[in-house]
Amino acid sequence: MEVLIRHALIIANPASRRGQTLQQAAEDAFRHAGIQCQVRLTERSGHAAEIAARAEPIFDAIFSLGGDGTAMEVIGALAGSDRPVGILPGGTGNLIARSLGIPARMDGAVASLVAGTPARVDLGVIDGERRFAFAAGVGIDVRMVEETPAALKRRLGVLAYALAATRAVFRRERFHVRVTVDGETFERDASSVFIANFGAVLNDLFSLGPGIKQDDGRLDLCIFTARSIPDAVRIVWRLLRRDFRTDHRAFYRSGTHFRIETEPPLRYQADGELLGMTPFEVRTEPLATLLLIPRS
Repeated sequence: MEVLIRHALIIANPASRRGQTLQQAAEDAFRHAGIQCQVRLTERSGHAAEIAARAEPIFDAIFSLGGDGTAMEVIGALAGSDRPVGILPGGTGNLIARSLGIPARMDGAVASLVAGTPARVDLGVIDGERRFAFAAGVGIDVRMVEETPAALKRRLGVLAYALAATRAVFRRERFHVRVTVDGETFERDASSVFIANFGAVLNDLFSLGPGIKQDDGRLDLCIFTARSIPDAVRIVWRLLRRDFRTDHRAFYRSGTHFRIETEPPLRYQADGELLGMTPFEVRTEPLATLLLIPRS
């Protein structure tokens, strides 16, 4: 399946990191590719979804330009449709763009997407409402989002998140988690819990767990338990080597419906956006969105 893109709509978040500079770079790249593009700026949370839902039929594809939150608003609004979505890297973490192998430079990102392949991708749905593409989680990843100052994100980009995650690891905070996967319940102490749709992290530098695929109609539970700094180092080393044996440090299960309960109740995140408090439930929405993927 191929998509011929003559007209593109860019939904841009002007508050994102280097928003105005990246917007101009994106417009230049589309013109260079011979594609007419129109830019519409978001004004508030939820506005990207509204713009995407009202986009005229003349647009062959819709592109988000902002962080992962902007991308998920666009993806969620167009879920279940046949209109392709392209994710341009305009935020700090750009988890979704990185997971899809989209280049970090704007000219490369635009070129790879307009020449890319549309692919159906699963989504996760939290409590029947909030969709996510990459992962939802509790623990170290939440600390990473909570404790990264906006000024540091602007200066250091994704490295700012890495520094916050490192601080969280050294505090060795743990909690008790009870997870029900398709009716089967598991309980463990944990440092971090993920319900993952994509396995690859940071341009496939490492993977969160075994056999995680974004188009298999399933999501994957990954529980990591670091009781000491050496434990944390072993977890990272095993993920880098793709060693996914289950032991007291790492636990994996695949499924279609999950319920996450923690003691004490904790805040959770999805694709880098802080949401509510545990407990929460997640189900798979198979092949719900059509994303533009760079050709391998």
